[in-house]
Amino acid sequence: MNQMKTVMVIDDDVSIVELMRDFLANDGFRVITANDAETALALFKQHPVDCLILDVMMPGADGFDLCRKIRETSHVPILFLSARDDDLYKIRGLGIGGDDYIVKTASPIEVIARVKAVLRRVSTSGQVIENIIDYGRLQLNITTREVYVGGETVSFTPKEYEVFRLLAEHPRQVFTYDLLLDRFWEGIGDKHTVRVLMARIREKIEAEPSQPHYITNVWGIGYRFEGKAL
Repeated sequence: MNQMKTVMVIDDDVSIVELMRDFLANDGFRVITANDAETALALFKQHPVDCLILDVMMPGADGFDLCRKIRETSHVPILFLSARDDDLYKIRGLGIGGDDYIVKTASPIEVIARVKAVLRRVSTSGQVIENIIDYGRLQLNITTREVYVGGETVSFTPKEYEVFRLLAEHPRQVFTYDLLLDRFWEGIGDKHTVRVLMARIREKIEAEPSQPHYITNVWGIGYRFEGKAL
């Protein structure tokens, strides 16, 4: 990369922080480190950061809490690095705004490769390079936050867009009612809250909302996006 990028590594395990710091520095990154969420948030507000590598399980506020806080003001790439290898943790991490989820058994070289992958989506000005998710009749422009159905722009509310984007970026992945409520309603509401919003989205993107092609219900659990990007 032509311009030195800054990566913040947050983990309460000092040995992991030091290991990642050394590997990242040797690969040409500027590195900022923290061992807890409070310190990390303070440093994040003080320094420009291009990417975060964030542990999930930390004393006090955990990595998920910190991710939510950062997402209130920033779209900086966030990669979770966790000892937990179960799907529920991965889905939750991606659902609350993480860009990737890496298990700690991964080598530092693999972690750096994943960092570079998410940074390739970001220009030197810090703006996301135009990125269109194409499902044929249905398209999502990440850069402009526009949704196209049959070539026509469809108007979405901010919350409708964020929920739709999450599903469209992770096809075939099930997102539970609880996860969606936690991510987009701060845990306030119930299944009906989610169903109402999903119904509005379906009205805008589906040819037959009563027989959805894109957003399907996983009975009693939640929703998933069907389709294969072109």
